[in-house]
Amino acid sequence: MIGNGGHSKVVQEMVIRQGCSVHGILDDKYESEQNIDGIVYAPLTSIHKILDEEMKVVVAIGENMVRKHVVSKLKLPSERYLTVIDPTAVVSNSAEVGYGTVVMPKAVINADAQIHDHCIINTGAVIEHDNSVGDYSHISPQATLTGNVTIDEGVHIGAGVTIIPGVKIGEWSIIGAGATVIRSFPAHSKAVGTPARIINRSLGVVKDIM
Repeated sequence: MIGNGGHSKVVQEMVIRQGCSVHGILDDKYESEQNIDGIVYAPLTSIHKILDEEMKVVVAIGENMVRKHVVSKLKLPSERYLTVIDPTAVVSNSAEVGYGTVVMPKAVINADAQIHDHCIINTGAVIEHDNSVGDYSHISPQATLTGNVTIDEGVHIGAGVTIIPGVKIGEWSIIGAGATVIRSFPAHSKAVGTPARIINRSLGVVKDIM
């Protein structure tokens, strides 16, 4: 397990419910290795020392960009990452869930949805049919992506967001909590409100793009 913050606490419990055991928790807040109740706590640099051929890795870090940086730094094959799906989640047999992705309790992923690698589908989120969620994206609690929505790499969809069918959100964008998205947004946007509109930070104003 990489990371030992709040998100990691939830993932650790999910891993155990999935029938796996936690062998080590790596976080750079630990200066040296220590063994507590059979679990190794150590800095990230210890991973190749404690990782054996049968172990899987989960990057349990909530921040999308940091999660990508850690995965890039580790240089592990994709198959070394564990996909964690809580037993209470509902995942269609025709859906695809990528390596290292975490699907939290009571989330729903419906027919032909594609969730790519190292994503977070958080508690109670709904990913409807034919959605595509790019690598390192985070769909927050109770967010709803209706049919045929495309989420590019690194996007953060805030809690309680609703996105109507056919919308595309460009890479590394942020949709603020509670927003209703009725149009597509380009990469590196930050949008808030109902209906959602881009915040143009450089000008210090809110800009509605129609």
